[in-house]
Amino acid sequence: MSKKESFLTNRLKSVRYAFKGALLLIKTEASIQVQFIIAVIMTIAGFYFNISSNEWTVQVLAIGLVMSIEGVNTAIEEIANFIHPERHDKIGLIKDIAAGAVFIASVFASIAGLVIYIPKIF
Repeated sequence: MSKKESFLTNRLKSVRYAFKGALLLIKTEASIQVQFIIAVIMTIAGFYFNISSNEWTVQVLAIGLVMSIEGVNTAIEEIANFIHPERHDKIGLIKDIAAGAVFIASVFASIAGLVIYIPKIF
């Protein structure tokens, strides 16, 4: 009988796998790379314009939301391509819906950015 791994060991493995997945996304997915560059620019802008704690909270949550949903979108696309590599209307619909979720998150993140930065710029 094999020894069961401890709760802490399992959590550390989960964090390692999650970190590996995040790095894989950033290294291989153009859409995540674009979102990452935007996140860096917005972080620099936050320091430049000396945004408040509340504004930082909104900005960080918006960045995290968009990048997370972009990652989920990528995972959905990979699963769909694995299950049905040929073009298929239903798979196309699934991919469009996942991309739509990224679009919605990006639009609202952009609105949050405008609310934060327009008063500081003008």
